[in-house]
Amino acid sequence: MSTLSEKIWERHVVRRAAGEPDLLYVDLHLVHEVTSPQAFEGLRAAKRPVRRPDLVLATMDHNVPTNDQRPEEISARQIDAMARNAREFGIRCYPTGDPEQGIVHVISPQIGLTQPGMTIVCGDSHTSTHGALGALAWGIGTSEIEHVLATQTIWQTRPGTMAITVNGELPAECAAKDVILGIIARIGTAGGNGTVIEYRGSTIRALSIEGRMTVCNMSIEAGARAGIVAPDDTTFAWLEGRPYAPKDELWERAVDEWRALATDADAAFDREVTIDATTLRPYVTWGTNPSQSVTIDQRVPDPESYREDGQRDSASRALRYQDLRAGTPVRDIAVDAVFIGSCTNARLEDLRAAGEVLRGRHIKRGLRALVVPGSMRVKKDAEREGLDRVFREAGFEWRDAGCSMCLGMNPDILRPGERCASTSNRNFEGRQGPGGRTHLVSPAVAAATAVAGHFALPSDLS
Repeated sequence: MSTLSEKIWERHVVRRAAGEPDLLYVDLHLVHEVTSPQAFEGLRAAKRPVRRPDLVLATMDHNVPTNDQRPEEISARQIDAMARNAREFGIRCYPTGDPEQGIVHVISPQIGLTQPGMTIVCGDSHTSTHGALGALAWGIGTSEIEHVLATQTIWQTRPGTMAITVNGELPAECAAKDVILGIIARIGTAGGNGTVIEYRGSTIRALSIEGRMTVCNMSIEAGARAGIVAPDDTTFAWLEGRPYAPKDELWERAVDEWRALATDADAAFDREVTIDATTLRPYVTWGTNPSQSVTIDQRVPDPESYREDGQRDSASRALRYQDLRAGTPVRDIAVDAVFIGSCTNARLEDLRAAGEVLRGRHIKRGLRALVVPGSMRVKKDAEREGLDRVFREAGFEWRDAGCSMCLGMNPDILRPGERCASTSNRNFEGRQGPGGRTHLVSPAVAAATAVAGHFALPSDLS
């Protein structure tokens, strides 16, 4: 009896020997401009080609400016190197300005390259996003990138297994982001260490594919190697007709195979956690890791309320960095900036949720607000629906696709001391720029917060 992740793993083992990691075949290798240059240099120095260029997709996302600014010198060199390496090694690449360019974890699923049962790797920790479609996907390092490019294989130690079952109907104003923040608040940032988390239960099944991507995306913030959801009719309906999805008879055959990708009824997980979705509320992180969160109805906790010394010390340091006082109601925390974007929450569904809140409203005077689509296709689709006008009329800046203010590697950064409500995935010290203070929220909460000037729900707005 096997779990879903174990089944996919076993199907991809090329070589196994006692006392060694398994050698796995890689179905899809995603590449971006930040972590790949050294890998290509290694290939060049060894006079090696890319083994399967047809199984590689490259784009520019981390460093690209999302407006008319020119990239900084280091960023420009990395962007140019990615374009040059793609040309030299015959790799499919969506460069800046291309209609398909965008965040790598957004564009691969939207064009149908990400499919159930695949092994997918990328030099980026949030590769776990692709698990939403039933793929086993994880982030790798620079030396591993070179190895995959050269051999289409990777050495990996078999991970453990974990099941997180979420059952029940989500309360009003709760979103997929609140599901995963609620999970991390419960199990902590090390709760999934060394495992592939399989998300199960009626709540997960009721989520859209975009919602499942949000959940799988942040598996890494719970310490997991990857996150995965078994494919179902929602998966197949979402994939059908996409450019790289199977067609005609191949589609029917693929769906038959994908239906078999499920954990056996008697399979055992190394750890299991069950969560009642009806107990969840919209979450806001107050600290400097995603587990340091409370619901929007609560107050910033007192470090002395933690039992362990390490947790007390971490909470105290987080409060100092965030410039917050214990006992402060979350709704009383004012923000300077709002960012709607990232590989966690920059898909069309996310923009629709935020736009619905902002329609006919305007952001708080003096507040800086950006909305950055996850891909140029998402941007085009949003503009076709008129969402760009909704955001602009509300006072948001409407940008081109890219990672943007998720991380401080491009011009879209916070100023020291600025506090931001962000739909991204990480909130450690300086993540959005030196001295910046990040609070993770869902798109709807981010939009309501922009209007109120402090953390708020859509229902709080008059």
